[in-house]
Amino acid sequence: MRLYFAITLSLLSMSPCMNAGTYISKVWVSDRGDGTYQNPIINADYSDPDVIAVGDDYWMTASSFCNTPGLPILHSRDLVNWEIVNYALPALKPYDFYDTPRHGKGVWAPSIRFHDGTYYIFWGDPDFGIFMTKTDNPRGKWSEPVLVKEAKGIIDTTPLWDEDGRAYLVFAWAASRAGMNSIVTVAEMNPDGTQLIGNPVLVFDGNDGVNHTVEGPKFYKRNGYYYILAPAGGVVNGWQLAMRSRSPFGPYESKIVMAEGKSGINGPHQGGWVSTPQGEDWFINFQDKGYMGRVLHLNPVKWVNDWPVIGVDKDGDGCGEPVKRHRKPKTSVKTVVMTPAESDNFDNDTLGLQWNWHANYRPEFGFTSRLGFMRVYGHKLSTDFVNFWEVPNLLTQKFPNDSFTATARLKVSAKSDRQQSGLIVMGWDYARLAVEKQGDDFIIKMIECHDAEQSNPEKSTTVATLPPTRKYEAGLNPNYEIDIYLRVKVSNGGLCRFSYSTDGRKWHECPSAFKARQGKWIGARIGIFSVQPHDTDRGWVDIDSFTIDK
Repeated sequence: MRLYFAITLSLLSMSPCMNAGTYISKVWVSDRGDGTYQNPIINADYSDPDVIAVGDDYWMTASSFCNTPGLPILHSRDLVNWEIVNYALPALKPYDFYDTPRHGKGVWAPSIRFHDGTYYIFWGDPDFGIFMTKTDNPRGKWSEPVLVKEAKGIIDTTPLWDEDGRAYLVFAWAASRAGMNSIVTVAEMNPDGTQLIGNPVLVFDGNDGVNHTVEGPKFYKRNGYYYILAPAGGVVNGWQLAMRSRSPFGPYESKIVMAEGKSGINGPHQGGWVSTPQGEDWFINFQDKGYMGRVLHLNPVKWVNDWPVIGVDKDGDGCGEPVKRHRKPKTSVKTVVMTPAESDNFDNDTLGLQWNWHANYRPEFGFTSRLGFMRVYGHKLSTDFVNFWEVPNLLTQKFPNDSFTATARLKVSAKSDRQQSGLIVMGWDYARLAVEKQGDDFIIKMIECHDAEQSNPEKSTTVATLPPTRKYEAGLNPNYEIDIYLRVKVSNGGLCRFSYSTDGRKWHECPSAFKARQGKWIGARIGIFSVQPHDTDRGWVDIDSFTIDK
């Protein structure tokens, strides 16, 4: 096992008390405080969600692709108010492969299940196969991932354990690897979930001229029927299918059970069905919102003639529409308003659960500290560096709302010219406000790149020249420091305006705005970077605080 894997476990601590108390976002709260909620329940990029109920607790996970730690674990008592409490995957396997950013690869569409006292998560990595991890405590340590099936192109996996002790796995296929898609297959699996013991059986063919791009299947059993719930029609303009059969291998009959209709909520796409202890049924699915990524919606479920109707069926045709506002699910336990963490004062020696690295963590990326800051060291750029698409030590989090303001209080330290640290909005297009050492000064630069995946170069504009806050002798070369605040205001539509301040009161806005753009299968992300030429001593940036506000 790689050294960084053990260090990451320590860095994350995998502790439920990582964020003391409950966090309430200043930019988006779903709970209306009057017994109703508004969608999205989480207005952030939690793609391909899956959810289970265990007693009065609800547990959810989502796709994390190449960002680490991966497989977020979220907890709720009412399906509306959620907090992120853990990650099941400290680093991605194969470790060497994911040492560098692998955009759009990694963890695709996981499923979470509770069986015989154990929590399981299955996921497909389209390049390597089906993986599984498990635990008896979702807030604790999850097992080393098991490669259930080595394969190319298998994605979107969900297990089902039957009453007779047999187990099955449903999955879809990625055309980019397998050369085929728009189909759903089922294979028998050994009861401990560690390997497939039968060949896949085709149970649904979306190559029918109607249900193209069927994917993301979830497997259930109810009233003697086997159900597969899956979206079709594409992420932006698709719909939800339900399939049912008396056998796990079919044949399945199908119908559309939720579509956009007149709701104005596009998609609605892939998600998970959950039954509550109070006997209600609900469905959590995502909506694609461009630069915001894939945000989460909660919709009621009604069963009619053993078919699920998801959302509100105003015309009685058996196909629901997504709701914008609805009464909350009934509960028998006390619930409080909470949201996934966003702001961070970096006062702990464990990394806040809102943060992810751009690749598998390595110690040279940086360290947490009990000294009141998080340190990110400069990544040494290769001699053929083009843009940030391949920089692994970006420390970022999801956009928390369509509009918000992020303010970072930083101390930049540099010995060598061209060492840069600062604030970044990352996606297929990205912009970063860089603090760069040049001679005895620091230069503030606004740097942009468009279509970064296509190896396009950056374009830089000098905004200001500032003197260092402090200079001191440090070995062969003196160290230059500057205390600075960097800010970006994001407005609806993803328009970003960067600014800087030396005192946190008087702000200087950069002359041009930047339009945020999503990344590969993920929404735009915001965070901190530090880079430098390959042949220089490492500089760094200490993050004193990172604040999300209106």
